[in-house]
Amino acid sequence: MLRRTFLIGAGCVAASAWAQRGPATFGGDAFRRGVLLLEREAQGRLGLAILDTGTGARFSHRADERFPMCSTFKLPLAAAVLAEVDRGRERLDRRIAIAASDIVAHSPFAKPRVGGATTVAELCEATTTESDNAAANLLLPAVGGPAGLTRFMRALDGGVSRLDRLEPVINESLPGDPRDTTSPAAMLAMVRRFALGDALSAASRERLVGWMIANKTGGRRLRAGLPADWRVGDKTGAGERGSDNDVAILWPPNRRPILVASYLTQTPLPFERTNAVHARLARLIAASA
Repeated sequence: MLRRTFLIGAGCVAASAWAQRGPATFGGDAFRRGVLLLEREAQGRLGLAILDTGTGARFSHRADERFPMCSTFKLPLAAAVLAEVDRGRERLDRRIAIAASDIVAHSPFAKPRVGGATTVAELCEATTTESDNAAANLLLPAVGGPAGLTRFMRALDGGVSRLDRLEPVINESLPGDPRDTTSPAAMLAMVRRFALGDALSAASRERLVGWMIANKTGGRRLRAGLPADWRVGDKTGAGERGSDNDVAILWPPNRRPILVASYLTQTPLPFERTNAVHARLARLIAASA
């Protein structure tokens, strides 16, 4: 069971509240210069929203612009399933059959289980900790499909985020295409509500944050740039046209958490170098915290 001390923080927020000025700008001018340098070197479009829940300091860069969600949508998907559980409309122990036709690219959990069945809880864990694409597709009907998840997200983020398609085509990431997109500010608002706020029951919040901490796909992104004594929970996403994202809760020692939504797209860099952009960003955050 996750220590409740990691869940200290935050209150309620919607994306509309992002426009309200906090008591300070996170990191000041030096931090902003570092972010602008990262974007120039990435040769793409970098969107960033940060909230230090202890001090109220915020930072935004292209925070209201749309970016492809890619697999970061799986975090609000798991939250939406848990919300259904909280309302008594879903059960974590309900079993869902897995057929060969369900398997798509990157389904490390689901593929070995073809012909059998697994629980809703196991699918949620697989889609958040392993970014299993088939698991995400199998869970979507539990929340009303892409349209139902869109309603859930927009109730928390001020009406911004949208999911239109299934894995893996959501990763197409066409410039200017509004489908399957969010903004860094909107995603941060959602994470604050369902991971640290009132959108889920205490038990469901703890479960979701536990899955984020157990994530296996973020080792070369934000996690890679943080000091060893910081705790991290995150959800990554990657797609075509250089799209590479990381959404995280960072716990500095003896501090309230820092929320980060970092989105990168339209860059020619290879995956290893786009991952490194997030790692360098994390080093900037740690130096400014």
